[in-house]
Amino acid sequence: MKIRKETVEFEKGKSFKLYSPSSKNCFFWHYHPETELVYVEAVSGIRHVGKDISHFTESDLLLIGSNIPHLNFDYGIQTECLQIVLQMRENFLQDLIFPVPEFENIKFLLERSHLGLSFYGETKKMVIEKLYLLKNMSPFNALIKLIEILQILAVSDEVKELNNEHIGISWFLNDKIRMGTIYDYIHENYDRKPNVNEIAGIIGLSTPAFCRYFKKQTNITFTDFVNHYRISQARIFLLKDYPVTEVCFQVGFESLSYFNKLFKQHTGETPSEFKKKHLKKAER
Repeated sequence: MKIRKETVEFEKGKSFKLYSPSSKNCFFWHYHPETELVYVEAVSGIRHVGKDISHFTESDLLLIGSNIPHLNFDYGIQTECLQIVLQMRENFLQDLIFPVPEFENIKFLLERSHLGLSFYGETKKMVIEKLYLLKNMSPFNALIKLIEILQILAVSDEVKELNNEHIGISWFLNDKIRMGTIYDYIHENYDRKPNVNEIAGIIGLSTPAFCRYFKKQTNITFTDFVNHYRISQARIFLLKDYPVTEVCFQVGFESLSYFNKLFKQHTGETPSEFKKKHLKKAER
């Protein structure tokens, strides 16, 4: 469960790899030198890129720079999920993109990708349509289409930077603690009362040392992360048409008013508003 380097294999004569992995039950906390564009479609999920831990609803489009640690985006998802992953060779970017003046915007985009970028709105919609087209194109036409996709992303302002600083693998390689153990513990206990003293003992740290470690790794406290995870699970239950009150207690909250308040802080909607807005889409 500790961080791993992924070895990406490319077909001969191709500058990028396009595929649809499925690893819901696998904790794959990893990095690789290749820059990666990921589209994930699910009712709700967790994204963990660098130090950022956040949630998405319905779909997400992410650009992740070279050697930025990230978790597979279908980890722990209990509903239908689709991933499309596009990985680009290092030398393709360095030899073709970086030296060409006309690709200045794309070069800047790739430099920013070390922060982890999440795209939304019309940008996401346009890029997804073009990603699907890539599958049936000849290698040359697919390469031209990829450059077109990168240019769309490069000039878009419909983007969120997930980290506020470059978080490369060198920062994480100094860590000997297994994040997977923490994720598994939270997944098994989120509906009860995850105990910071218990998980600290499991991974061999004092409680204060664990709290410092977790905050350094994720930029949030252990309690905040547990609440993030509970809200993510609550979304799934709501979109399965469970009553709001039942969902509240099912994901571990003891107060309905606190659950409603926290849910709105995380999603911008109350549980009832979220359910009404998204349930029909999920059923489709």
